[in-house]
Amino acid sequence: MRCSRMSPNEICPDCQLWQKKFAGDDPLAANHSIFVYNETMQQIIAKWKYRGDYILGNAFKTTFRKGFQQYFGKWKNPIVIPIPLSEERLEERGFNQAQMLAEFLPAKISDSLSRTAGEKQSKKNRKQRLSAQNPFRVDRPINKAVILVDDIYTTGTTLRHAASVLKENGCPKVAAYTLIRG
Repeated sequence: MRCSRMSPNEICPDCQLWQKKFAGDDPLAANHSIFVYNETMQQIIAKWKYRGDYILGNAFKTTFRKGFQQYFGKWKNPIVIPIPLSEERLEERGFNQAQMLAEFLPAKISDSLSRTAGEKQSKKNRKQRLSAQNPFRVDRPINKAVILVDDIYTTGTTLRHAASVLKENGCPKVAAYTLIRG
């Protein structure tokens, strides 16, 4: 219900842990994902994101846009913020997949969030991801509702780090929209 994870419970075990960690005041209101992470999606993402097949990302345009309308169509003028990459990662990859996804959406995009250099999340295990330091900073505060955009929601740590700094800097509400729920 809150994170798009398939679960027999209304609130999945991960979200229960986040509620406990944030004493019921989770900085991330919700996450909506379009696809479930499986072997096929793993292969597509590897080709798109890690092997630099930028054009492949366009295969998600229509579905990602329709999902956005479904989940966020009633939000009044939200600001979309793609999860930024570190300069090193952007240079290595050649593009930011979250930026590409955000550009598919009918909403204003802001680059007011930046990332300091950091390790690849894909190389970390669950425990390492959950205990990672917050790599984000707000360059310009936003006092409107924000929708963070990223390719994959795995543990939710990255999105909550971003949501935390946005809320600490005056953002009233932060949700996330991701292509895939791991």
